[in-house]
Amino acid sequence: MASTEEEKKKLGWKMTVVTYLHDWLYLLVGIFVVFLLLFRVIVVSGDSMYDTLWDGDYVLLLSNLFYQDPQYGDIVVISKHGFDNGKPIIKRVIATEGQTVDIDFGQGVVYVDGVALQEDYIHNLTTREEGTQFPLTVADGCIFVLGDNRGVSQDSRSPEIGQIDQREVLGKALLLMLPGTNHDMQPRDFSRTGVIQ
Repeated sequence: MASTEEEKKKLGWKMTVVTYLHDWLYLLVGIFVVFLLLFRVIVVSGDSMYDTLWDGDYVLLLSNLFYQDPQYGDIVVISKHGFDNGKPIIKRVIATEGQTVDIDFGQGVVYVDGVALQEDYIHNLTTREEGTQFPLTVADGCIFVLGDNRGVSQDSRSPEIGQIDQREVLGKALLLMLPGTNHDMQPRDFSRTGVIQ
């Protein structure tokens, strides 16, 4: 009789463990699915967003399922099908549909709707022309983007990229998760981790 009660206790303990493991597995799968729907992780490739983002930075994006209204200053990841086989590129939103962009390449100043932008985030002035004619009014459903490192960035100034259809936006960069090394020229600077401005 006693051995039967001991067996029941052992079985009860095992069932409790199995139940907890079962619940944890469902919880982890649920978190994983939500993470996949809400967020993406991308690795920055190149120097077009330097100093804001370095080559090799790991960035967390808010997925385009939940980010559908780009605003000035947002850093977005784009997949432009006609450029580099749709490889994701990361740029800053400068203007949205209906706004007019003009660039004084002599002074390196960008204007939106006639107002000079105060761009304290750029690495260098906007003095490099890439072939797009200005002034330019952003088409419906599109955005105009530039890299923060204007001397090397290929962006909406280039006819090859041009205006970006909002459907080509993969998401908004939210968080620098793991800093890169900028082509191994600098050590990882973990003080850079956090919310992306």
